[in-house]
Amino acid sequence: SSKKQKKSWNGCKINPWWSKVKKRIVIKLSGKVFAADNVKVLKDYAEFLVKISKICQPIVVAGGGHIARHYISHARSSGADESTLDELGIEISRLNAKLLIYALKNRAYSHPPTTLQEVRHAVDVGLIVVTGGLHPGQSTNGTAALIAEKVHAEQFINATDVDGVYDMDPNKFKKAKKFKRIELKNLKKMLIHKDSLAGGYDLMDILALKIIERSKIKTRIIKADPKIIEKAIRGGNVGTEIILSSK
Repeated sequence: SSKKQKKSWNGCKINPWWSKVKKRIVIKLSGKVFAADNVKVLKDYAEFLVKISKICQPIVVAGGGHIARHYISHARSSGADESTLDELGIEISRLNAKLLIYALKNRAYSHPPTTLQEVRHAVDVGLIVVTGGLHPGQSTNGTAALIAEKVHAEQFINATDVDGVYDMDPNKFKKAKKFKRIELKNLKKMLIHKDSLAGGYDLMDILALKIIERSKIKTRIIKADPKIIEKAIRGGNVGTEIILSSK
């Protein structure tokens, strides 16, 4: 019986076709996607993920976005400690993940995994996996990097609110220059002064960079847009590529 292929895992039907899929792609999806007033946005992402699942297995990490920051701000003003605020943000990111799971219907693992071990088992089922945050003290960027490491992903794509890494804030400075490639150590220097308060993570964080560095994960920061994400998955030179060294 051990030789027989499992028909289901945790209530999810296993599609034998997935056994042919080799590469896994981790996509950190900006919380802004889930806060959009237009419900068609999530449907578009669901259609895109189903389409792209023909060439890879997507593992999506949903950000908390403005909704999480709203709750965190209110709870902080009431005196909640930072670890409690982290847990609150995680809950919101998991609710966001559920919205995408519902849009994906039977093509997605049935619920957001809550631990790295569960993520690994969910990925082994072969369906599209959508999760939120996992542990207090970690941004969803850090979580996405850990997941990429755990499942031996071919690529980690951070789909965020901006179209790459700039030498200064492009929203404030018109002369801001976007990097097509940036060394990890230089990006680390740029981020070292950012705080680690709950809800304060944005582009990337130090924990994520440490994981990317130690496991040499191919990483790209891009604009959260299905067409751009697809280009990145297919090897296109979009956004900003994080490289370990200039050598």
